[in-house]
Amino acid sequence: MSDRLKIGAAAPQFQLTDDAGRDFLLSQLRGHRVIVYFYPAAMTPGCTKQACDFTESLDSLQAHGYTVIGISPDKPEKLAKFRERDHLTITLLSDPDKSVMKEWGAFGEKMLYGKKVTGVIRSTFVVDEEGKIEHAWYNVKATGHVAKLRRDLGLD
Repeated sequence: MSDRLKIGAAAPQFQLTDDAGRDFLLSQLRGHRVIVYFYPAAMTPGCTKQACDFTESLDSLQAHGYTVIGISPDKPEKLAKFRERDHLTITLLSDPDKSVMKEWGAFGEKMLYGKKVTGVIRSTFVVDEEGKIEHAWYNVKATGHVAKLRRDLGLD
């Protein structure tokens, strides 16, 4: 597992493919506040709940100047099905080799049902307008996370 990102550090840049097969660069959003969250698998119960919570909060988050990006190891085709099935409006990106997850510290050892496993560490970051890490949360819970994030950001 790579090191966890520190507050104030430059956010690692990336270029990934979205659910429509288009290239997406984090640098495109320089000058905007960005919420980047990593989740293990599209169309699983917890990941669906989290993605739907972000979608339901998207208008409010955008009104406060935030863009939301969800990243998983799923292929773009599966992400497209996820978007369609659950009417998601957030940006969904594919990191099949988990290189971005590793660079952001969102892949490595974790506890799952009492066992140590290697996998995606459900994590959320806020990147400021200058491309620096403003907040970093690791090992977040899928359910209730968006509400907690909103409270932590002073949006409720």
